[in-house]
Amino acid sequence: MDFLLLNISTILVVFLLIYVMTRKDHNQLQKIFCCNLICVFIIGFGVLMQNLCTKYLNFDPIYFEYFIYIGTCFIPVCIFFTGLIFTKTKIHFKKWYVLLFIVPVLSLLILWTNPIHHLFYDSYSSNINECVYGPYITIHHIYTYFLLFIGAFYLTKFSIKNSGFFSKQSVLIVVGISVPIIVSLLGSFKIIPMTVYITPISFAITVICLTLAIFKFNFLKIAPIALQRIVDRISDSYIVLNENNVITDFNETFLTTFKLKSNDVRNKDIINLIQKFNEHNINTDSLLITLNKVKSSNNTFYYEKHFESVNKYFNIEINDIKSNGKYVGTLILLKDITQHIRDMETIKQNQDMLVEKERLASLGQLVGGIAHNLKTPIMSIAGAAEGLTDLAKEYDSSIGDPEVNDQDHHEIAHDMSEWIEKIKTHTSYMSDIITAVKGQAVTLNENEEDSFTINELVKRVNILMKHELKNALIDMNINMNVDDMISLSGNVNSLVQVINNIISNAIQAYNGETNKCIDLSFNKDDNNIVISVQDYGCGMTNEVKDKLFKEMITTKGKNGTGLGMFMSYSTIRGHFSGDITFESTVR
Repeated sequence: MDFLLLNISTILVVFLLIYVMTRKDHNQLQKIFCCNLICVFIIGFGVLMQNLCTKYLNFDPIYFEYFIYIGTCFIPVCIFFTGLIFTKTKIHFKKWYVLLFIVPVLSLLILWTNPIHHLFYDSYSSNINECVYGPYITIHHIYTYFLLFIGAFYLTKFSIKNSGFFSKQSVLIVVGISVPIIVSLLGSFKIIPMTVYITPISFAITVICLTLAIFKFNFLKIAPIALQRIVDRISDSYIVLNENNVITDFNETFLTTFKLKSNDVRNKDIINLIQKFNEHNINTDSLLITLNKVKSSNNTFYYEKHFESVNKYFNIEINDIKSNGKYVGTLILLKDITQHIRDMETIKQNQDMLVEKERLASLGQLVGGIAHNLKTPIMSIAGAAEGLTDLAKEYDSSIGDPEVNDQDHHEIAHDMSEWIEKIKTHTSYMSDIITAVKGQAVTLNENEEDSFTINELVKRVNILMKHELKNALIDMNINMNVDDMISLSGNVNSLVQVINNIISNAIQAYNGETNKCIDLSFNKDDNNIVISVQDYGCGMTNEVKDKLFKEMITTKGKNGTGLGMFMSYSTIRGHFSGDITFESTVR
């Protein structure tokens, strides 16, 4: 029976060796596996020849042991490199690796010269229990089992990490590696009676287990190994659930992000895991409903959640995994957006600061405008008051004067009426200024929508820009090519602020030159009102043109923030469903 099993296992090794060697995509793992197969073949073929030749040709079995031990000495080294390559995907041969071959080569030399010193065998027999070992065999066994254990450790550890402890691939590897190690230990310490057939048969079992791993579970394909290493390095976390919502797979990023260990996650129910880590802000009932929907839907479900246990924000995508159109699992992808949210908060804070700065600058301009625009009417009212005071004195002194007749009284009353009319005109003008300025100040904090006429718009622009234009010695021509009583809808103060900002920029385009003009034109294009502000200044450079309206840019140096045109564009687009365009030529 042992002889038949040995024949079958040797033939299987030969076929498997041919298959692996004839594959086109040879990688390191396949090459080292070929070395394992060659070592097993040497052992199996050597034992077969030993059995046949000693039985029928009366050869001394020790000579075949010399050949068999070539495979026996080097297979531990091969298994060690198999585990190393399986773990790292690919290795670069280092100089110290040569040291691993010293003991196997020394063992062969001592075995081949055994008749001289009997360090390996004091007495050899094909029945292992009848062998009497020499002193060197202890060194050989320790080194052999050390490499076998290290190689087995690498293989089982990475397979469990990659596929789970109870995966079929892991079970096959553990069983395949364990059998020859256990058998060798039992035979070496003479715990059970063993013949030379046992060693090659035990390694044949290893080959059979690894064969199943090759053909059924892609043990030798580098892609699953490399893929696992890739997903462990990606910045996004993921977990895979089976149909019972039990976690079957995950990447290293997930463990690192949530400060978990593999045993905390693998084969654990996702709902129980969330509850265990006190994620109270996650509605598990809603999550369970979503997971059930995913099983029968091709849609991707999106969520944004804050995980309190790690103080991070995530975009969560939940998808189904299908094979041949059938549901096999659920993929949950967690994209860490914590830094993005913090950056957005910082940007918002900076924008709020800039907007506040621009608001204060605008208020400063309004205060300056109020002071200058009210100065003239106030002085005029003061002059009128003085005139009225003089007339009052004149009238008071005329009482009882026989030379003052009725005509004189009428003239004094007439002069008083003229001064009163002038005061009314100036106070009306001041009232208009205050109304316009009040609305302009309010629009910095509120957004109201109402109906207003073009005439009202122009009136407010004139009032607020009068001082700035006069101070710059620049005239503004208003070209009204539409009915000025046309009604517009929106916040009139917002539109006034936009037009004033453009006019201010037009004034600054003259770089202090005086006796210039600006054209403010109103035209109609279909159902749209086109408001144009034209100056005849120096024009804009291409750099400014490319950035205008797209970002905050200023040509005023430290005197500007770049928010004016940027906010004007946003106001017209957002509040009036309009657009701002420009034409400019550098002069």
